[in-house]
Amino acid sequence: MQRRYQKLVEETPAAGLSKSLRDALHSAAVRFSERLSYRGAGTVEFLVDRERESFHFLEMNARIQVEHPVTEAVTGVDLIAEQIAIAAGTGLSLVQSDIQVRGCAIECRVNAEDPTSDFRPSPGRVHEVVWPCEEGIRVDTYIASGSRVPPFYDSLMAKIIAYAPDRAAAVTRLRHAISSTRVTGIHTNLPFHAVALADPEFQAGGFDTGFVTRLLERSPLTMERARNV
Repeated sequence: MQRRYQKLVEETPAAGLSKSLRDALHSAAVRFSERLSYRGAGTVEFLVDRERESFHFLEMNARIQVEHPVTEAVTGVDLIAEQIAIAAGTGLSLVQSDIQVRGCAIECRVNAEDPTSDFRPSPGRVHEVVWPCEEGIRVDTYIASGSRVPPFYDSLMAKIIAYAPDRAAAVTRLRHAISSTRVTGIHTNLPFHAVALADPEFQAGGFDTGFVTRLLERSPLTMERARNV
């Protein structure tokens, strides 16, 4: 899920993909990396047309991705540790056949912005913050009570990651984690996440990059609902 080409929610496995399409994406990413003799952490991205069962290369990010926790959650692999091991010359501690994907993971990016004012940035000092501490929930953040969010660069404050045996359970866990998170002193996009995760289209899975636009257009009360979350 993204807004203005900036990702807001990431999940794995991707909903709505057939096994054959998923396998083809994996194979293409491996072939691309092999042709480059690429070494290290990286992510190959594609634009996918589910109706035609086709995809097109978009870009490769030659770095660890912001959304790497969802991959770690479903594989049990510490990607940062493996990245460091490669850089240190010791190499990977596993082979591809060791990788088993289990369950589903969903991550939301918590940004310092006001969703009721067209997502206007909201830098400043955080008066109080309480992050969720629940089963199946991971929080990656640098923010604590008294922290200051600067106005000079990315407004990302934290990532809340939910893991569960299936997607519906992961969505439920993430919604509960969002409702139990408290941040005062600045605005965050948590109210918007609460509205989006409750939306029937999102819960059905298989949403596309135009989801946020449709969500805002089809329901003029969306942001008013966000005010009250």
